[in-house]
Amino acid sequence: MKLLWISAAIAFLLDQVSKYVVIHVMGVSQFNPIDVLPPLLNFRYGENRGINFGLLGDGTSVWALIAVALVICCGVLWWIRRHPQGGLANASAGLLIGGALANVLDRLLYGFVLDFLNMSCCGINNPFVFNVADIFIFAGAIGLVFFGKDGTPQKKGA
Repeated sequence: MKLLWISAAIAFLLDQVSKYVVIHVMGVSQFNPIDVLPPLLNFRYGENRGINFGLLGDGTSVWALIAVALVICCGVLWWIRRHPQGGLANASAGLLIGGALANVLDRLLYGFVLDFLNMSCCGINNPFVFNVADIFIFAGAIGLVFFGKDGTPQKKGA
């Protein structure tokens, strides 16, 4: 469980620090995008009022989205505690939880999730932006799929 809390703290802090640096120090805004490694990596200001890719962004309560994120975090914690996992699964759970809580903090502070990463490639202009927390949430979920046990009791000797 210690690895879960460490990875959650790292994911949370890296997301919040990256947002602060890109938005407040580098000055990325709606009127000041920054091309870092065009077209692969660009900083573009985005306010995500919904879930991934802005889905459910119109008319969905900020509090409902916060509640869903917190329920998912609690569910992952409950599952990990009830069905002890290995180190990689615990780290994955921590990444998911830390990323989700970082986005919850954004919703509490701003009323939306602050996004700034944009990636395009191969002549395809991607209009969507995301943040570091989204990367951790995705990586954590994938890690749980690959490294998490299913929670069913195993027979001895099996």
